[in-house]
Amino acid sequence: MTFEKNNEFTITIQGIPIHYELYHKEASNLKPTIVLIHGFLSSTFSFRRLVPLLAKEYRVVAVDLPPFGKSGKSKDFIYSYQNLASVVIELLSILDIKEIILVGHSMGGQISLNIAKLRPDLVRRMVLLCSSGYLERAKQALILSSYIPFFSLVLKRKLAKQGVMHSLINVVYDHSMIDDEMKTGYEEPFYNDEIFTAMTRFIRHREGDLPANELQSIDTKILLIWGREDKVVPLSVGERLHRDLKYSELITLEKTGHLLPEERPHHIKEQILQFI
Repeated sequence: MTFEKNNEFTITIQGIPIHYELYHKEASNLKPTIVLIHGFLSSTFSFRRLVPLLAKEYRVVAVDLPPFGKSGKSKDFIYSYQNLASVVIELLSILDIKEIILVGHSMGGQISLNIAKLRPDLVRRMVLLCSSGYLERAKQALILSSYIPFFSLVLKRKLAKQGVMHSLINVVYDHSMIDDEMKTGYEEPFYNDEIFTAMTRFIRHREGDLPANELQSIDTKILLIWGREDKVVPLSVGERLHRDLKYSELITLEKTGHLLPEERPHHIKEQILQFI
């Protein structure tokens, strides 16, 4: 089943509704499609400033990874990185997209790397924006705790106590850019309580980030872009990824935090277009 509203679409994959946005549908098939993959606790909303810039020249697809954004929050779905990568690959197959430029932010960088590992023929080039890296799987004690009844309520209370404002302050360098639209956009998906049950499963299913030996086997050309003031994924992670990804280039941005698509959309657009 497919649902369409302007540039927004919902399609069922693996029994779960997947929300995605498609822009510049009339773009030439001679150009690869730019595919945007968001980070943890985020959604396609995080690319709202970048999409209009890229869509002037390229077809753009942005995906809400389940259980985030407007995608489903199923109690049966397997929320592993590899399976999330498989969902994106299946979506692209349904859309008959055969060549892509992957742009992954934060956790979306790991999903992008998994896509390149599973389907190297699909990915022409990759751009990683402050990508997560070298995180191990959740500790066994936390995974076992997730089976305790009402664990999802504990998770909800913890995130509520932290608050969206605290999170935004942590991910952007210039706090003056945080406005009501930004706060509402990042907070809205969490009004649905089902996300906390799904995130409980996410804790159980998430494998560790790709290890060095698997990163070193990726032959895709990759551009790494990092904010020097990133408090979430420090520049040292980007430098390590640069060493392990044999066909990579690293660019750093001054006075920039973790949320690159929001903080420096014009600069990111120029770097992406120059790279591809």
